[in-house]
Order: sequence, then C-alpha cells, then structure tokens
Amino acid sequence: MPRYALKIEYHGGAFSGWQRQKDHPSVQAAVENALSCLECGVPSIAAAGRTDTGVHAVGQVAHCDMAKDWDPFRLSEALNHHLKPNLVAIVDSARVDGDFHARFSAIERRYVYRMTCRRAPLTFDKGLAWRVPQELDIEAMQVGADFLVGKHDFTTFRASECQAKSPVKTVDAVEVSREGNDVRVTVRARSFLHNQVRSFVGTIERVGAGSWKPEDVKAALEARERAACGPVAPPDGLYLTGVGYPVDPFV
Repeated sequence: MPRYALKIEYHGGAFSGWQRQKDHPSVQAAVENALSCLECGVPSIAAAGRTDTGVHAVGQVAHCDMAKDWDPFRLSEALNHHLKPNLVAIVDSARVDGDFHARFSAIERRYVYRMTCRRAPLTFDKGLAWRVPQELDIEAMQVGADFLVGKHDFTTFRASECQAKSPVKTVDAVEVSREGNDVRVTVRARSFLHNQVRSFVGTIERVGAGSWKPEDVKAALEARERAACGPVAPPDGLYLTGVGYPVDPFV
C-alpha cells in the first residue's frame, strides 16, 4: 500500500486533542473521516505528536496508507475538500517509503508558546494566546529557561497522568523572544513528557513577572517533585510548529 506523509495545520479550540476519543471530537477523527470519503478501509493514521485539548498545530505530521496510488497534490486537495468545515487543513503531502513512521522516525519536535502582554481581554486572538496582564522581563525568563536545557530528570514538569516510561529527557533549546506585545517561548527536543512545555512556560512566566528568581527554576528542576512546578500555562498559546526527520519528506 502506498504510504503518504501529511503536514497538518489545525485550530485546537474545537477539538479534545489529536487522538481519537469516544464521544469527543478529535483532529485524528476529522482526518480519518476525510480519508474514508476517498477510500474504504483506510487504516488508522499515526501522528508525530498527540497534542492536548485546545493545543494548535501549524506543522503536525501524520502518515497514512492508501490502496490507490494518489498524486500527493490531488490527495491534499481531496482531503481539504472533505475536511470542511473543520478548522483543519492539509498544507502538504508527500509519498514516502513504507518504513517511514510519523512518530517513530521523528528526530525533533518543535513547539512555540505564545503569550500576549496586555490588560485588555483578547478579541481576535482569543483562544490563540495566553493573555498575561503585566509586562514580562524576557532577559530574566531566558536565564531561568537556560536551566531547562540538556538531559535532566523532568519529574517536576511532568503531568501526573504522563505515561512515559522515564522522566528523563534531553531538551535541545528553550528560547524566549519578544515581538511587539507577544512573548514567545520556543522549545526543541526529540520528544516530550505530557504537559512538559506548558509546565516550562508557566514556570518561567513567573520569573518574567518577578514572582520567581531565575535560580528558582533550577531549584524546581532539581526538586524532582510535581509540587515544585509553577502554574501550568493554558493550552491556548501552544503550537506544534514542526517535526524533524533524517530526510525531510516534504522537500
């Protein structure tokens, strides 16, 4: 069966996450339902990351096996037609080798978290960013974020329901930047624990707001206790922006 990689964009606000769930809308179900309109009996698809309720994506990757040899462009166009009116889009597709796996072949995942510093409620960006009512010191946030880079036991930043076998992960980068009123935190790693990025952001936001010192992030990490984590940031501002593979399937 020909295998295809799909690059997927979605607004997570209407979904209970990526993974198919009984009685709850999911991105996976929306894409699989669109695939079923093209062919009968399409196997379940696999994605690079199982984003949570309310989390968005501009670079999610999934793979699917089709019975027919589809032109990738026509496959994207047909899926987008059947995905309406869901806020999900196939932005690219590519034929890949049969051993390509969207999840297990990935060597990097990239997330961006967006905060907007303003007193007024969000209007156009409601559901797309975390409104923070005070200015943030991004230099102090970066100092705190630097403690999170490298190979560590991230028990402090791991949700209690996380199913990963080990809390040890290697984080390649945590970068804090500003664009106007927006403060963005970019995180790169091969893989993540459940709620790890949102836990990072909620903790270093406390540094930016002046409630924590940068060194408090190091102390929280070394505590290896969930209670030492700062508040978990809401899902609204989190975006899966890209997935890295040894060979980019979309080039």
